[in-house]
Amino acid sequence: MLVVLEGLDGAGKSTQVRKLREYLESCCPAVDYIHFPRYGAPVYGDLISRFLRGDFGDNGSVHPQLVALLFAEDRHQAAPDMKQALEAGRTVLLDRYVYSNIAYQCAKLSDGQERERLREWILSTEYGSFGLPVPDLNIFLDVPIGFVEEKLSAGRQGRDREYLGGGRDIHESDIRFQKEVRDMYLDQCARDSRFVRVDCAAEDGSMLPPDAIFRKIRAVTDAVTGKG
Repeated sequence: MLVVLEGLDGAGKSTQVRKLREYLESCCPAVDYIHFPRYGAPVYGDLISRFLRGDFGDNGSVHPQLVALLFAEDRHQAAPDMKQALEAGRTVLLDRYVYSNIAYQCAKLSDGQERERLREWILSTEYGSFGLPVPDLNIFLDVPIGFVEEKLSAGRQGRDREYLGGGRDIHESDIRFQKEVRDMYLDQCARDSRFVRVDCAAEDGSMLPPDAIFRKIRAVTDAVTGKG
């Protein structure tokens, strides 16, 4: 089984990925985990890191189709390992996957037809030409945009930020861009029954506690796995 967790930058995704990984390891025979992009991967990991650090210019300096190809090639390199794990009956958990590419790159285009062409190109390239395995379940953590803005404004730390070399991720520098990305994610959820939106907002619009969010994630996952 292939499970993917998606979300905006600063959405608390790392916490939920850790919880989901621990849960899957408790009920599945074997679990493999991959975080995309793989910043330490040969060739494309370094190029992606340099792009996100702003070495090639700001967020609009490089055409989104070229950026999409970098992220797609990173997954292309990882595809044989994913396929081998799935064929062996292992569960594979991914932090970001193809819909991340669609959301972040299509959000940079203002023309609806251009967005649709890029969306179709990403899908046909990654699942078609590159033969990536199709997820059994995609989950989108839809968090209050105010929470995202607060997290990104405060600055983010951790070992998974080493690719920035002390700088700031250009995808995180503009909250307006994050809102566009969210809209793209929501559009993909509406178009794919296997892409499930998990509402992370409380009734008052604030962020739900992590454990409450995970209960929703677990319910969605159990419905697909038949466990729980």
